[in-house]
Order: sequence, then structure tokens, then C-alpha cells
Amino acid sequence: MRSGEIKALTGLRLFAAVWVVLFHFRPLLQDAVPDLSSALAPVLNSGAQGVDLFFILSGFVLAWNYLDRMGPAWSTRDTLHFLWMRLARVWPVYLVTLHLAALWIIFTLNVGHVPAENADTLTATSYIRQLFLVQLWFQPYFDGSSWDGPAWSISAEWLAYLTFGFLALVIFRLARATRARSLLLLAFAATLPPVMFLLASGQFYTPWSWLPRILLQFTAGAIACAAVRRLHPTERTRTAAGVASILLVAAIIGILYWLDGHPIPSVIDSGGVVDLLFVPLVVTLAIGTGTLPRLLSARALVYGGQISFSLYMVHELVHTAWIWAAQQFELTLVGPGGPWLLTAILAVTLASSALLYHLVEEPARHWMRRMVDVRAAAPEVKRVAADRVDSKLSA
Repeated sequence: MRSGEIKALTGLRLFAAVWVVLFHFRPLLQDAVPDLSSALAPVLNSGAQGVDLFFILSGFVLAWNYLDRMGPAWSTRDTLHFLWMRLARVWPVYLVTLHLAALWIIFTLNVGHVPAENADTLTATSYIRQLFLVQLWFQPYFDGSSWDGPAWSISAEWLAYLTFGFLALVIFRLARATRARSLLLLAFAATLPPVMFLLASGQFYTPWSWLPRILLQFTAGAIACAAVRRLHPTERTRTAAGVASILLVAAIIGILYWLDGHPIPSVIDSGGVVDLLFVPLVVTLAIGTGTLPRLLSARALVYGGQISFSLYMVHELVHTAWIWAAQQFELTLVGPGGPWLLTAILAVTLASSALLYHLVEEPARHWMRRMVDVRAAAPEVKRVAADRVDSKLSA
């Protein structure tokens, strides 16, 4: 199991993104559909954990695609190529949403009576830091670090990408000397420290808490991938893994509901303990067949996973625009028209993410990839030129 897209994990990305989106849209849901919002509150209130799931998925997928190439020996060329490929994947959408957020701040300063709360962060220094994806590195809290709120996690991911060249060397050698079962235990252990910090402090959001979250969960995902690469599961094992993935999702939801009614004493973000089930979930989906892996591999969900990054990056812009409009024009979602208006807001969010994916993310990614694929293009250019010369001589 070492090649090709794992479609179930692509589908999982959609649910991770939607979890974060609904977490931010909770006030809208509460106004428009209070009964539904209350019923789903234990899950919605823990939607920030979707970011942690993204970190683990990121480490897993990058190890899946690059460990064989970057693990055996250090190569500056391969490392730079990897970093450029990662920029090609995230930077175009990041840049577009960054500038849309800046334009929105400027708009609110000049139109109406409700200026953006983060207007004072619109400075040249902040712009340069955000442009180079390092804005989060200078402050202990991620709130207010980025003009487009979700961009903080991209700054954190960029830090993880910069370490991947060295991480790949270590994990490649670790995998050669360690059994798959031990690697799985090690991946699970890597997710423990952030949860330990949660239990010790009572909340996830503490100074510099984002740093162990990204580095350890990203590493956990990469180690879990190394374990999966060493597995040779039988069809029976793959079927059992698919069933186990359903049980894990049920356990995550069940634990969130249980902790909502019986929170851990003195721990505000009790739901954060479900992070410990993310590595097992990713592994079972990666090797499993049937049931949940088959569902997540459905074409519609895979497409949703493909546009999930654009959804993640654009949703807070739509959310912010609605909040401004509601304050500016005294709009409300409370009342009989609320569910329809909320549906329209969600539709705009999904449509915007699809447009961003097709008009920016994919074209820009291919364009940036072609910049470094000159070695592959050169023989083709020579072949075409030779064919033209041959055709002229034969004529």
C-alpha cells in the first residue's frame, strides 16, 4: 500500500472542513434553527478539533507521497522541489483570500458605520509577514494573527513543511527498524502531549499551544503513514478496518455528547480528548474497505474533499461579510425566514469555494508545477524540434 490517492481520506477532508465551518457558523445556526443547533451542540462546539484532524491528515498524505523520495538520503534539490509543490498547493488560494480579506477591511473603513474589528492590523509589517506565511510565528495566540482567520493554520502548516525534509529522513529510518504495530503506537503517543497540556491547563487555547499541536500531530500523521506502508492487510483485515472506522466515528460522537453532559472537572475544552482517536480513524480509513471507506470514496464526497481547502479558506470571509451586513442593515436570522436565509449563506459559501477551486487553486497549482517541470519538458521540446527538422528534410 504505497501509491495512489486514498480516496477515503480525501472524503474525510470534506467532513473536517465542514466541522470547522459549522463551528464558526454556530451563532447563525442558533438564530436560524435553534432546535437543530441545540441538538448538535456537543459536536458543533468541538469543531475546532477539525483543524487537528487536518494536521494529522497533512502529515499522513505528505509522507504517503514523498517519503520514498525524500527519506533515503538528504537532497537539497528534492527538499526545495517539495516546498515549491506545497506552495503550489496552498499559496494561490491563500494569497487570494488574504487580499480579499484586506479589501474587505478597507471596504468597512469607508462604507457604513461598522468598521472591521481587525482594522488596526492592516499594516505593512503585517502584510509582509502574512505574504510569506510567517505571521503566526511571532505571537503566542492565533486569534488576530491573520486577516483571514483560518489562515493561521496555513502559517503553522508552513512551519511543518519546512521541517519535513529532516522528518522524512528520521521516519524513513525509523520505519526500517520498527514493526508496524510499534509505529502505530508511536504515532498514537505523538498525539498525547497536546491532550496532556489540555488536561493540565483546562483549555486548548493557551500561549503557544498551536506549536505542539501542529508539530506533534503532523509528525503523528507521518509516522502513521509509515506504519500503513509496512502493512500487508488481508481482505478480511481490510473489511474489519472499515467496520472499525465506523465504530471510531461513533465513539468520537458519543464521547463528545458524554463530555457535554459530564465534562472533565476544571477542563473547559473537554471535547479535545477526541484528538486521541484521529490517528486510529485515519489508519482504518487508509487500509479499510467497504462501509465508511466506500462511502467517503464516493465521487461527490471526493470532490468535496478536493474543494475542502478552498472551503476552509473562504468560509470565514462569507461569515464576516454576513455579520457586517447584519449589523449594518439590522438583519436577523431569527424568524420564519431564517432557515432559508441561512441556506442561502451556506450555498454562497459552497459556491465560492467551488469557484475558488476551479478558477484559482487548480489552474495556479498546475501553472506553478510547470515552472519546475522543465526537466520533463526539455526532452519533449527537443523531440518536437527534431520531428520538425525531419519533416522538412523529408519534404
